[in-house]
Amino acid sequence: MQKSQINDKETTRSRIYQMVYQTESISKPELANRLGLSLPTVIQNVRSLQQDGLLIDGKTLKSTGGRKATAITLDKNARFSIGTEIERNHVSVVLVNLAAEIIDYVRIEKPFENTQVYYQEVVKIIHNLIEVSGVGKKAVLGTGFSIPGILTRDGQMLIYSHVLEVAGLQCTTVTRGLPYASILSNDANSAGIAETWKRHSRENAIYLSLSDYVGGAIFLNNELYLGENQRGGEFGHITLVRDGLPCYCGKKGCVDAYCSAQILSRHSEGDLRRFFKELETGNEDLKPVWERFLYHLTTTINNLVVPFDCKIILGGYLGEYLEKYIPLIRKSVAEITTFAGNEDYITACTYKKEASAVGAALMFIRPFIKQL
Repeated sequence: MQKSQINDKETTRSRIYQMVYQTESISKPELANRLGLSLPTVIQNVRSLQQDGLLIDGKTLKSTGGRKATAITLDKNARFSIGTEIERNHVSVVLVNLAAEIIDYVRIEKPFENTQVYYQEVVKIIHNLIEVSGVGKKAVLGTGFSIPGILTRDGQMLIYSHVLEVAGLQCTTVTRGLPYASILSNDANSAGIAETWKRHSRENAIYLSLSDYVGGAIFLNNELYLGENQRGGEFGHITLVRDGLPCYCGKKGCVDAYCSAQILSRHSEGDLRRFFKELETGNEDLKPVWERFLYHLTTTINNLVVPFDCKIILGGYLGEYLEKYIPLIRKSVAEITTFAGNEDYITACTYKKEASAVGAALMFIRPFIKQL
């Protein structure tokens, strides 16, 4: 068989798998219709994918006059991926399946240290999670590490991280002892990937990460835009107030100094959940803190939507609490924007927890699906 014929067969197989993935459940005749393929070609490729354990028979569909068709669906537990989020004070590890569902996870309070002992302890946490889950090691596609900072384009080195106070960190240093392919990913980019994962339309979006530090991600045609120097989406260091409050980066007036989750949690002994609980029960001391925070947040949102003109997704630690405040945020942005009229583009995230870790895991699921 010629090389071009082999490539055509692989492309057809991949197209069929991706269509099943996107639709979640579909009949063979519908697959043939949507992809412009003959029914025998679809049947042959579906059988091959079933033999490889990637597709399974689903429900029997309603008859349209002839023999009842059986839906084809994804075996979402055919493969898995590990995502690990390394923060200044915590480590989170998630095991996700092909449908980006969290199968198991663990979150441990563990202050970051740039030492081999620290990295080996993280590797041990990963090994333990895989063992407890009962997932076979051969089913694991890889391990993605979400980390705050600027990375090389290939994800094999952390160039520098102000948050962790480390530079030149090699991926191999972090993953020594792991028998899987590994990659490093910026934490905000990872969270943005998780958030936009199931949106199959080619839409543009901005993910604004509002955690202990402010970050973000830019998605153009549903693809992550990193910028010329891998600094795309560093919204936390947009100058919001010139000569304003000091930022951890050493400059003054950055968005991070006004819009990080710490701005709120410092008024409730570091407990963000407690801040919102007391705010909602009428704590008068917290109202001006919240109003001042919203003033700066909505200014930042407007400064993003004017140049990008697309969906703005609010996530990070704060994303868990913002759903009920979205109407207020939209109203506030409408009052200052030049292009008021429909602020539905502002939404809260759907992943309320562990978004960065999930996004890091998806770094291996995406190529598996596309290159199958």
